[in-house]
Amino acid sequence: MKPVRTLLIDLDDTTYPTSVGVWPILTERVSRYMHEVVGIPKDEIPEKRERLFEEHGTTMRGLNIEYGIDVRDYLQFVHGVDLSKQIHPDQKLKAALSSLPQEKWIFTNASRQHANNVLGLLGISELFKGVIDVLDTEPWCKPHPEAFEIALKLAGGPLPEETLFVDDLEINLDTARALGIQTLRVAAERVESSHPVIKSLTELPHFLSNNGFKHVEELPS
Repeated sequence: MKPVRTLLIDLDDTTYPTSVGVWPILTERVSRYMHEVVGIPKDEIPEKRERLFEEHGTTMRGLNIEYGIDVRDYLQFVHGVDLSKQIHPDQKLKAALSSLPQEKWIFTNASRQHANNVLGLLGISELFKGVIDVLDTEPWCKPHPEAFEIALKLAGGPLPEETLFVDDLEINLDTARALGIQTLRVAAERVESSHPVIKSLTELPHFLSNNGFKHVEELPS
């Protein structure tokens, strides 16, 4: 079993549970942007939003390719919301991540502003070496393999086989595994998955210790 030296961790619906209700808020902001800024009729938005997401990796990338939107303007609009009622300090998560010696990076299809906001609300900002956001991987995003390759470079160039990628979406995990990266899915509900699954990111230390991964401090540098 290869050691895990680097953790690439998704942000939304991974660092916090889906049940807190952030995604509906962001989805509503996306729909507003599509109508108010892009001018797409309201009745066409659900289908277009879903298609753009599936075909391009994110709705934002699809809107940029097909409608020429300003991605920074989009990110500011969509993520410019107060999430303090949904996300609160998570001492259990902080303790779990603090117990792991691996270098930790957030790898997200959202903005750095949003990531820093979420990590701050959770109280875990200081545990991460940095954030790799959707602008860092332009013109790519998860699940494109090019985005993962850029992320690995930005994380200091760890070997794929010594990197663990944690995400809630199967399609993103599939790409990571195809590149030789170790994978782990976060899903609170029972799901069919070809990847190992934990219910919460707080279970990450237990997963690593129970699956034969050596601690970094046990390994030569």
